[in-house]
Amino acid sequence: MFMLCSARRLKKSVVWSFAFLSCLVLFAGRSSAWVYPEHRDITVLAVHKLDPERRAILDRLWAEARAGHEKRLCEQPADAAQAEKPSCIDWAAWPAVAGDHSCSAENMVHTILTTEWILDVAHIAAVLKQDLADAENRSQHVNALRDSDIRLQRADEEYATRAGANNVHFLLSRSSVDEDGLDYVTRCLHEGAELNALGAYAWYHLSALEKASRLSRDGLSPEQRAALVLAVLADEAFALHFLEDAYAAGHVAGTWGNTSQRKGTHDYYNENGLEVRQWEGTSIVLMGDAYMRPEDAARAAEAVRISLEQVLDTASGRGPAAGLPYDATAALLPDAFNACTVITMPARPADPSLNPLFAAVIQDVPVPGLGPGPGELPRFRAELGPFIGISVGGGGRGVSGGFGTTQSTPGAIGNLEAAVRLGLGLEGVLNEAGDGLVSLDLGVRLDSPSSMSITDDPGLSQFGGITAAIPSRSAVTARLRMPFWLIPGDLVLASPLLAISPDTYTKMAVVASNGGLVPWQSGIATPLGRFQFVLGREVGVSFYGLFGSDDRLIIPPTVPGTGDTLIDLKSISFDFPILEYRPFRTFSQDQTAGLLVQLYTGFEIPTSVSVVAPAGTPDPDLDTIFTFGIRVTFDWRYYF
Repeated sequence: MFMLCSARRLKKSVVWSFAFLSCLVLFAGRSSAWVYPEHRDITVLAVHKLDPERRAILDRLWAEARAGHEKRLCEQPADAAQAEKPSCIDWAAWPAVAGDHSCSAENMVHTILTTEWILDVAHIAAVLKQDLADAENRSQHVNALRDSDIRLQRADEEYATRAGANNVHFLLSRSSVDEDGLDYVTRCLHEGAELNALGAYAWYHLSALEKASRLSRDGLSPEQRAALVLAVLADEAFALHFLEDAYAAGHVAGTWGNTSQRKGTHDYYNENGLEVRQWEGTSIVLMGDAYMRPEDAARAAEAVRISLEQVLDTASGRGPAAGLPYDATAALLPDAFNACTVITMPARPADPSLNPLFAAVIQDVPVPGLGPGPGELPRFRAELGPFIGISVGGGGRGVSGGFGTTQSTPGAIGNLEAAVRLGLGLEGVLNEAGDGLVSLDLGVRLDSPSSMSITDDPGLSQFGGITAAIPSRSAVTARLRMPFWLIPGDLVLASPLLAISPDTYTKMAVVASNGGLVPWQSGIATPLGRFQFVLGREVGVSFYGLFGSDDRLIIPPTVPGTGDTLIDLKSISFDFPILEYRPFRTFSQDQTAGLLVQLYTGFEIPTSVSVVAPAGTPDPDLDTIFTFGIRVTFDWRYYF
């Protein structure tokens, strides 16, 4: 009864774990634009573009904001020559922390000023910048991102899941070709609109302007002024993250479609580029996350410069911004609007006098693609979601000997196999080096006779397979694949966390999908294909003699003077893949095909034996056979 109840609990845990991993598809794959060093480079360039007067204003404000935080905040607001292992965070890094490593300006300031892990993030970003610069081919580029994402996930546990509730890092798609810039921006900011990059930018930029208006007109104490300056710079930095996002190709192409389409489209255009026009009419080509060119940085930096100048002018009571309405109630703290969890734009009235300021910034923003329908940009899919597939292939394995206790001569067996596969694709939760594949295969296997004979008598070799120690056989096969966090099967064992602490289980699933806690199972890209250690992620089981007649074997005598024994045998073989190699893989809108080569080890154990002849002979003792082999499989999947 205990075993039955335990089996039921295990089955229930497997079902719940699979269901949760299915839900993980809803936020699988990071889609934030520009990696950390790219965000920071854009902001550094924008600061350096400021005219001397405005740069002096920024330096003074930064000095005030640093009061009491001199150890954590760098002396310069934008240090172009920052070391690979920064000991402080400059203001230029704040837009990089925003959105990806924090959910609000308030949360961003807390993260920057009080956590130690943000310094680790800054170091990882500096290494990534150099690795991307040194990458000589796509494989090195992919591996650099893989290493960086794994390190970032370990430093910042919320990294992969922080921005999973909405599309705040993307531009809204246009509703029609007739939609002009003013109508588009109005729709982006309208109450109830899907949260989007321009909406988040406008919200936080308005907060920064409102707070900055107090700096030139209020009689604040030094402590109040320092707090207000910190809040102004925080709100503007958080706004700039989303303004910079608007210049990444994958964030201009459109966000509609399911998770697989959004991520696939995002990744494709970021890497391959996209021709767009700006609202003022100029046609340009954009690249995206981790593929930023100097011209991409320059375009985004120009918009950042204009936005920052507006805040600096308002804070100093100069220029066009000096006439903005004065808000004596503006908070002294950074804005707490949560860009990670809010789904739609909330209401926020703005004075019409602000329209020219927003127009000056947005006129150079790329025009996004149309929504679904005629004229839409081609869509692409990532390997995310449920699928059905077929795998066919073959291989060979070496065996330690036969089942008989005296059959110790090693040999080889060839095989063909075919299976139907049901599963859930979670490849690329962080990047394409990830592997969150969950699948179950059911199929058949045909084995050739073993290369070694019943005995070592060389004369038997002339009779071929009829005297093989292990004859030709067939088997029903099952194969299960699932990522693990630390030890195989731990996501199933940890499934009670779904009720106790779903956030903890989510983090475990994300880490498991990207190589595990010790990330030695992440994919390694090379010009020749993709390699991956997979020991513990997959197990194959073959049931010999399960249906129809049992396998009939001849077992040589174990006692001198006795004869051979003819037996019927049932057995189960287990194989455990160790290393995978994928020389190629193609993916279309809803199908993927690839060739997979696996090295594996395993064993086969007898489960049932009965003597056929001579009658009355006791059942012989049989050995477990140990194996080491190679599988070559063509894998095809159809994603729903």
